[in-house]
Amino acid sequence: MTRMTAQARSRLDARFQRLGPLVTEPRPHKGWIRAIRDALGMSARELAARMQVSQQTIPDLERSELRGTIKLETLQRAADALDCDLVYFLRPRRSLDEAVQTQARRKAIQHLRSVAHHSRLEDQAVTDPETAAQLDDLVVRFVDRRGLWSEPTG
Repeated sequence: MTRMTAQARSRLDARFQRLGPLVTEPRPHKGWIRAIRDALGMSARELAARMQVSQQTIPDLERSELRGTIKLETLQRAADALDCDLVYFLRPRRSLDEAVQTQARRKAIQHLRSVAHHSRLEDQAVTDPETAAQLDDLVVRFVDRRGLWSEPTG
């Protein structure tokens, strides 16, 4: 599981790197539907007919696009009616590998805090260099481990 998961992360990170410039492209101030409709010279009535909806639906869906409440299905129908492709993707704010490493480190720290607390109770505290080495070892072990993203219970 670990090797395949790491490879999948690596492939996706490479794709996201290529898609990066698209994320900085701002949405037109009236939204994509209205901008494309206007650029095509298509009236709201014409778009409504192509989508097989009432004319009043078009301003409503253009507003819902601006508010971010438009359904993906509706956006796809509008895209089809405008002879466009709908491109949809989630782009992580940081690399997937970095996200996994950060979460593994967080989990390792939680684990070591619990162990350190019990060690102090038994007067068996570990030194800082030992703790750092244990932390690094745990991070490696926690990467791609089931339950990495679950919250601790209890």
